[in-house]
Amino acid sequence: MIAIVDCGIGNLRSVKNAFDLLKADAFITSDPEAARKADKIVLPGVGAFEDAMNGLRSRGLLDAVLESARGGKPYLGICLGMQILLDSSQEGGFHEGLGLIGGEVVRFDVDRGEPRLKVPHMGWNQVEVVRPAPIFKGLEGDHFFYFVHSFYASPRNRDVVAGSTEYGHPFASAIWRDNVFATQFHPEKSQKNGLRMLRNFIEL
Repeated sequence: MIAIVDCGIGNLRSVKNAFDLLKADAFITSDPEAARKADKIVLPGVGAFEDAMNGLRSRGLLDAVLESARGGKPYLGICLGMQILLDSSQEGGFHEGLGLIGGEVVRFDVDRGEPRLKVPHMGWNQVEVVRPAPIFKGLEGDHFFYFVHSFYASPRNRDVVAGSTEYGHPFASAIWRDNVFATQFHPEKSQKNGLRMLRNFIEL
């Protein structure tokens, strides 16, 4: 069973629809015990870092997510679900994250230089697979995925970076350490490449 964790924000229905299309046993839940009993955890999110962390705390999901990830269950973070893995975020001040991956979340500054790029970074962009993470099986090389974000994860240890994307400068668009996988892009919105990635996660 795959628990799609509902912390009060995010793009839950489209993620569930993608798993349904792949005939996976996936369900949306805000129940900590249901999350603990699941075989895998998916944490999607679109919105503010602080709201995501507050939602996890207020629903009692924070410990459930940490226990699952630290206990070796496959974890997939999507967009904000990737960012909250890190120690902290600069979004709207200083906010602590889950601390599973060392580093911080910072804002794109590409709209302040020349040539200027728009923030948020929105639309299709290329992901270069720089480490052969299991979720990228069959997606070696460069492939396009769909992004919507103004902040990005900056891991302290570059060895966790599995995918890199260029937007004014290279940034980590996917990370992988042991059982923890995460993408800044939205696989559920990325057509066949995204579905292939989700299938790989299902088959872990």
